Amino acid sequence: MRLAAAVLVVLAIALPGVARADEPANAQRAISASEASIGQMLPNVEFTRSNGVRVRLADYLGKPLLVTLVYTSCVDVCPTLIESLLPAVAEARKSLGPDSFSVVTIGFDVAKDTPERMRTFAAVRGVNLANWHFLSTDQDNLDRLSQAVGFGIFARAGSWDHLAQVTLVDAGGRVRQQIYGAVFDPPLVVEPLKYLVLGRELPLNSLDRLIQRVKFFCTVYDATAGRYYFNYSLFLNIAIGILCFATVLVLLVREWRSGRSGARPT
Repeated sequence: MRLAAAVLVVLAIALPGVARADEPANAQRAISASEASIGQMLPNVEFTRSNGVRVRLADYLGKPLLVTLVYTSCVDVCPTLIESLLPAVAEARKSLGPDSFSVVTIGFDVAKDTPERMRTFAAVRGVNLANWHFLSTDQDNLDRLSQAVGFGIFARAGSWDHLAQVTLVDAGGRVRQQIYGAVFDPPLVVEPLKYLVLGRELPLNSLDRLIQRVKFFCTVYDATAGRYYFNYSLFLNIAIGILCFATVLVLLVREWRSGRSGARPT
């Protein structure tokens, strides 16, 4: 029930026309395609960065990737999504490492979302983080990407209806999760990223594995402060547990020795 309610909220925000009689089918197709994309491999499509450099999707893999699609002439959902995602990404970088994952934002209005407009869109939204790239593309590459990530786009009166969605992709290029909504609390982004960044498989004899596992379990979110922090209480609890166990063990050994001494014949 909670998933259904969340979907309805997302659709109400991101698909302004769902209340019209001809829109429910679009809304249903959007969420169905989005969920069906989980587990899909992304194609190695081509983009143009905001500085004019041509790149491929593979250039951003090798670590987890957040994928968002927007159109630069949007006046509500797209700007809100990016402005809300910005602090969540910044918090994730602080918690997981500045180079632990990448973000790409792709303009899907291919006729208008030029590299220059994508650069301006990023600047107006205040995005200046490293490893967050604003990209343009052509219709063929857009179609391949949007199908792979399950991103439905529906033309409407000179505008577009679409789902407010952030797609989480693993280091190998496989879709792992969809994050819905135009407003994000940091845990919505950090928690699934934490699993991919810190919970990934490492060699059994690797010190890095041990360090990453400790960080995975000990990094927690403080809702009051609005940030993640390393929770040292786990180590305190472990130390107390070891101390209690050692105390009980010493008492048992002493009792055992005392019993043996008392049982010796005089």
